[in-house]
Amino acid sequence: MRRLGSSGLVVSAVGLGCNNLGRPGTATESQEGTDRVVGAALDAGITLFDVADTYGARRGLSEERLGDALSSRRDQVVVATKFGMDMHGVNGPDFGARGSRRYVVTAVESSLRRLGTDWIDLYQFHTPDPATPIDETLSALDDLVRAGKVRYVGHSNRAGWQIAEAEYVARELGVERFVSSQNQYNLIDRRAELEVLPACQAYGVGVLPYFPLANGLLTGKYAAGTAPEGTRLGKTRQHLLEVATSPELRRYAEFAASRGVSEVTVAIGWLLAQQPVASVIAGATSAEQVAANAAAGSWVPRAEDLAELDSIFPPPEPIAPY
Repeated sequence: MRRLGSSGLVVSAVGLGCNNLGRPGTATESQEGTDRVVGAALDAGITLFDVADTYGARRGLSEERLGDALSSRRDQVVVATKFGMDMHGVNGPDFGARGSRRYVVTAVESSLRRLGTDWIDLYQFHTPDPATPIDETLSALDDLVRAGKVRYVGHSNRAGWQIAEAEYVARELGVERFVSSQNQYNLIDRRAELEVLPACQAYGVGVLPYFPLANGLLTGKYAAGTAPEGTRLGKTRQHLLEVATSPELRRYAEFAASRGVSEVTVAIGWLLAQQPVASVIAGATSAEQVAANAAAGSWVPRAEDLAELDSIFPPPEPIAPY
């Protein structure tokens, strides 16, 4: 269990990414399949369940599946959902202003209803709205916290300067500040280390990496350069299969084998060793995947392990000053 940034919100080191709930072609498309995966997560000690209003075969379906699966165990977990992506009219007309007070209030009521809950533990601004001032969004979110509908607020897909701006505005207004940041971050894509992680570290914002397994490339299941039946790269992003046979991933597989752990374990354990990562959000469509992801959180890399992984997947070069 870990604190989310400098806040009082405590989450499991490994969370369950719920974007597969209600997704066509997956074992979690049905409520029964969702119940099995959510139940396995609870049994494994996972407390953080991350979803969004846009996930599912239709907008909002993943939230509905998760709410039904949690049922009477709702108060034992941290439910994190997101707003701000295009809902294609499900929340009514948004006029492209999905960070506006008008839209935020509408979106949270819809998510509460779909989740079947009276409160959302972590409500996250899914993507920046460049046309709406951040002070308007923060003020609206502050109202939701004061009303008891939201406990904490976070954001996703923001650049380092936007993280700093939001922190400054929240301090100036005296409103609730963002306590978390969701960004793409994994061994293959370490760009978040340039500005996002330093900004979060400076302001006590906990990082929740998404795509921790790089679309499955860090699992080893694509090592032959082909996609097994039913896997994500078998249907989309097939161009990534070329990366699967790279020398770096071969060295990575050897690294994991030499330490007697899985490649999934290395990918998740490495992320948890980075500051200020609070929890790694990993998706799953089976109870077995959930158990493996949860167990991966117990592997703690040594200094020499981190150094060798840096040699395989070098950190990004710092931006040179003018």
